[in-house]
Amino acid sequence: MVLVRLSDRLTKFLMILGAVWSFVLCFFILAEIITRALNMPISGTKEIVANSVVMIVFLQIGYAVRSNSMLRADFVVLALPKPVQKALLIFALILGAALFFFLLKAGIKPAVRSLANWEFDGEGSLHVPVWPARWMIVFGAGLAGINYTLLALVEIFDLRVEQMEL
Repeated sequence: MVLVRLSDRLTKFLMILGAVWSFVLCFFILAEIITRALNMPISGTKEIVANSVVMIVFLQIGYAVRSNSMLRADFVVLALPKPVQKALLIFALILGAALFFFLLKAGIKPAVRSLANWEFDGEGSLHVPVWPARWMIVFGAGLAGINYTLLALVEIFDLRVEQMEL
């Protein structure tokens, strides 16, 4: 399926981007710790880290969904007959898609408002723009919803789709 391959490429790219961002953020936090020990803290670190964590999560959520890495407790489900297991899996995938599409819908208005008003976080010498984090929530939720929908369609129609690899 072309849509699955496109989604796989996009989710892999965003996952790698989130991982690189996490790596860079570690050094930024280390620099903040060192400069704070020298009594010269970096302004806006709290705001940068807070917004970055949100963005990293939503950069990587599509990959977590597509690679079946989302947390699940299926010890009870495994005791049920195979047709019931499949029905519950499809139901869970549809619920996951609905959750992320609702999150997408709920996030659009704040994202637009944030961009239109040039909303910033922080006070003092450094103001961190909030709109990238808000738009990443919208984009990441949409991609996760699409991936849940694709997985549900694969299960419903018994399609042959390769397992996602890194």
